[in-house]
Amino acid sequence: MVRKLWLVVLFGLVGLTAACNTIEGAGRDIRNTGDAISDGARDVKNKL
Repeated sequence: MVRKLWLVVLFGLVGLTAACNTIEGAGRDIRNTGDAISDGARDVKNKL
Protein backbone atom coordinates (compact mmCIF):
# COMPACT_ATOMS: atom_id res chain seq x y z
CA MET A 1 0.00 0.00 0.00
CA VAL A 2 2.79 2.44 0.90
CA ARG A 3 4.60 1.64 -2.33
CA LYS A 4 1.51 2.48 -4.37
CA LEU A 5 1.16 5.76 -2.50
CA TRP A 6 4.78 6.66 -3.31
CA LEU A 7 4.16 5.88 -6.98
CA VAL A 8 1.14 8.17 -7.03
CA VAL A 9 3.16 10.95 -5.37
CA LEU A 10 6.04 10.43 -7.80
CA PHE A 11 3.81 10.58 -10.87
CA GLY A 12 2.08 13.65 -9.47
CA LEU A 13 5.39 15.45 -9.06
CA VAL A 14 6.45 14.50 -12.57
CA GLY A 15 3.16 15.89 -13.87
CA LEU A 16 3.64 19.16 -12.04
CA THR A 17 7.16 19.53 -13.41
CA ALA A 18 5.94 18.93 -16.94
CA ALA A 19 3.16 21.48 -16.48
CA CYS A 20 5.66 24.12 -15.36
CA ASN A 21 7.72 23.57 -18.51
CA THR A 22 4.59 23.83 -20.64
CA ILE A 23 3.50 27.08 -18.99
CA GLU A 24 6.99 28.53 -19.35
CA GLY A 25 7.01 27.64 -23.05
CA ALA A 26 3.58 29.17 -23.55
CA GLY A 27 4.78 32.36 -21.87
CA ARG A 28 7.72 32.56 -24.25
CA ASP A 29 5.42 32.01 -27.24
CA ILE A 30 3.08 34.78 -26.08
CA ARG A 31 6.01 37.15 -25.53
CA ASN A 32 7.40 36.39 -29.00
CA THR A 33 3.99 36.99 -30.55
CA GLY A 34 3.73 40.35 -28.77
CA ASP A 35 7.21 41.29 -29.99
CA ALA A 36 6.26 40.43 -33.57
CA ILE A 37 3.10 42.55 -33.35
CA SER A 38 5.06 45.46 -31.92
CA ASP A 39 7.69 45.18 -34.65
CA GLY A 40 5.00 45.10 -37.34
CA ALA A 41 3.25 48.14 -35.88
CA ARG A 42 6.56 49.99 -35.71
CA ASP A 43 7.28 49.17 -39.39
CA VAL A 44 3.87 50.46 -40.46
CA LYS A 45 4.34 53.62 -38.41
CA ASN A 46 7.75 54.26 -40.00
CA LYS A 47 6.30 53.84 -43.52
CA LEU A 48 3.67 56.52 -42.84
